[in-house]
Amino acid sequence: MRLACGLAFVGLIGFAGCGGGGSGDDDGTAPDATAAPGEGFQIITPDIVIPAGGEETYCYYTTVHLDQATGIKRWSSVMSPGSHHLIVFFTNDAQAADGTLTPNCGFAGGSGLNFPIWTYSAQTPEQEMLMPDGIGMQVAQDQHMFIQMHYLNTDTSNPITVHVTVNADTYAPDVQYTPSSAFVTYSTDISLDPAPATGSNEHSCAIPSGATFYALGTHSHRRSTMTWVKDGSTEIFRSDDWEHPHDLDSARYSAEFGSSPYYQFSGDLTYHCDYQNDIDQQVTSGDSAATNEMCMAVGYYFPATTATFCINGIEF
Repeated sequence: MRLACGLAFVGLIGFAGCGGGGSGDDDGTAPDATAAPGEGFQIITPDIVIPAGGEETYCYYTTVHLDQATGIKRWSSVMSPGSHHLIVFFTNDAQAADGTLTPNCGFAGGSGLNFPIWTYSAQTPEQEMLMPDGIGMQVAQDQHMFIQMHYLNTDTSNPITVHVTVNADTYAPDVQYTPSSAFVTYSTDISLDPAPATGSNEHSCAIPSGATFYALGTHSHRRSTMTWVKDGSTEIFRSDDWEHPHDLDSARYSAEFGSSPYYQFSGDLTYHCDYQNDIDQQVTSGDSAATNEMCMAVGYYFPATTATFCINGIEF
């Protein structure tokens, strides 16, 4: 999934919370994703050994301590080779003790007011998500969070050692910004007959009133041959590259939809995935890149104080 984008669908040996300075990109150059932000925080997860041919998911739990609540204006990340994706989730309360590393985990571990809030995701080795000027993702003074990390070791002879680095550049505490969050769709009802069968999955989700999107993309696995997103009956996104779906960002909004760098839906968001099964077994929805499939659209919008989830067309 390239989700920001993000699935986008995770850690702390070293953590730095720093004051003063800027984000390091005032001259237009890209920041070093492994360097700690001048204003913000950095998380480096512990090394994990993935056995030869192994596929595993881990979650790493921690708490970010800041001088006061503020807004995140840029996410960036670096993943070791063998990493399939990462997702950063915020929670209102700690779901595990700081420093906990848990295998075979998902994001449905919370409930009610402590349900995990999808905040950032990546599925390329180096990735960043820069919010538009004046837009930010809210981060509490003592922000509980976890990073979900999915690994697939394609080397069937040797283990690999992996970790991720996640940076958050923040606004100065006294800077005013408009809050932003994620809009996440997910399908649990994918079912593909054994090869050489084809199939598809599609659902529609209502858009929050007044939502203005600045990034949008899809996420699926390797059996996906085409994904698209429609605003009502109007197609606004299409990709035939499951691994790098080239998210619809502000630059493409400007080029494809006029002068505005943002997009507002006039109808429901409909997301669709086509598949060609290449293994002699049924394929269903799930996390495994080897034996499961996904169909997701993930966007980021403002104003929003918490993430919106839409599962099989039903919002939560």
